[in-house]
Amino acid sequence: MSNVRVRFAPSPTGYLHIGGLRTALFNYLYARHTGGDMILRIEDTDRTRYVEGAIENLLEALKWSGVEIDEGVVLDENGKVSQKGEFGPYIQSERVDKGIYDKYIKQLIDEDKAYYCFCSQERIDKVREQQKADGLTPKYDGLCRSIPKEEAQRRVDNGEAHTVRLKLPADTDITFNDRIKGKITFNTDDQDDQVLIKRDGYPTYHFAVVVDDHLMGITHVVRGDEWISSTPKHVYLYQAFGWEAPEYIHLPTVLNKDHKKYSKRNGDGMVEDFIEEGYMPEGLINFLSLLGWSPDSEEEIFTIEELAKQFDFDRVNKTGAVFDKKKLDWINGHYVRELPVEELAQEIKPYMIKSGLIDESYPDEKLNLLAATWQSAIDKFSDAPELAKNYYLADSDIDYDEEALDAIKTDDAKKLFDAFIGELEAIDEVDEEFATSVMKKIQKQTGIKGKNLWFPVRAALTGSVHGPELSNAFQIMGKAKMKERLEYVKENF
Repeated sequence: MSNVRVRFAPSPTGYLHIGGLRTALFNYLYARHTGGDMILRIEDTDRTRYVEGAIENLLEALKWSGVEIDEGVVLDENGKVSQKGEFGPYIQSERVDKGIYDKYIKQLIDEDKAYYCFCSQERIDKVREQQKADGLTPKYDGLCRSIPKEEAQRRVDNGEAHTVRLKLPADTDITFNDRIKGKITFNTDDQDDQVLIKRDGYPTYHFAVVVDDHLMGITHVVRGDEWISSTPKHVYLYQAFGWEAPEYIHLPTVLNKDHKKYSKRNGDGMVEDFIEEGYMPEGLINFLSLLGWSPDSEEEIFTIEELAKQFDFDRVNKTGAVFDKKKLDWINGHYVRELPVEELAQEIKPYMIKSGLIDESYPDEKLNLLAATWQSAIDKFSDAPELAKNYYLADSDIDYDEEALDAIKTDDAKKLFDAFIGELEAIDEVDEEFATSVMKKIQKQTGIKGKNLWFPVRAALTGSVHGPELSNAFQIMGKAKMKERLEYVKENF
């Protein structure tokens, strides 16, 4: 199985979508599982949708995710777009410039398997509108199929605008076996004479993908199941050229919570957004692997290497997979909790700074303590500011929950606050010794114990009676902040 060759072939139309990353991941895992090669090809023949910088973004996102490219378009050591491999170029527009597709379109025309079409877009639109009105499937009506080759060639030579269309045989079944969906059959009467070469001279996806997959030796085409309806045209092109078709594997659709397609067009799920939210590549990749695929065990936590050992298309589902953000958070949280505290501290720092809670000069020792305090609750790095904000906000901005308000209004509360303020006034700054011993001192002074001791203090300082280690909060907030907060609570509640 060492000859397996798979490819991820996105269009550079913007940021990488999460569905695209899952397709890339499944290709990559199968390549690693079989000892095969993972190829990245850029399909940029639709120049109207080309977005500057999209290739760089795509490559950076794949690099971040850990999906490695063996051949094709890659980033070099300087972070520049480059290409490696013997089947290049791997950018379709460059293949157009080299005339790679000309030979094959000429072969189809010469063998009467394709034809020149001179119909304007206006005429085609009118034909389709009439077909819709008549209750028919809208498709090209084949007007130019009957133009004699010599006349068509003369019109082309005279510079008349044209496309090249595939000439499908009438009433013919095209059958292929999909690894996941099984045997699928389409009849050519339900298919359009697909455009192969556009008016601008560029090949369409449907033509270029077949030529490129053949020339690059692709053995398995792994893509989303939205391409199933196009596959018969691809299969027919392989037959027309006399080439062996690859094995087709169409992956189940990624669905949103409403069980509709998790769509790039609707702005859902760009990989860039997940990176900005502070998800870890290990967490996102682990989660995506379980979107439509299930391991041969009850386990749900896997490294990418462990996934590659287990991965096979036989355990890919036929139906769509719902993108469950809560499950993503749970899986990602597992990896957050495995991080060394110092590393987590540096990961949450940009989010804390962006929120305005700290600045660049914030001490590392306090940041490390903050990370240790909240590590068990952080599912993604952007969670940190919301969890820790009450340590830093102005007193009047604290949102005290109902339990906290009850706790700070008890008869014992003012006595506790006065005792705590007294202890603060007796020190220069809060250190670990003070933080871990002060509550015992206050207990002795006041005789108040248990939750009656802890709840009012925690509530006054943090806005809640629940939370992580309180001695950490003391050290993070410091003497001045705690004294000011306790006096504010005394005066206002």
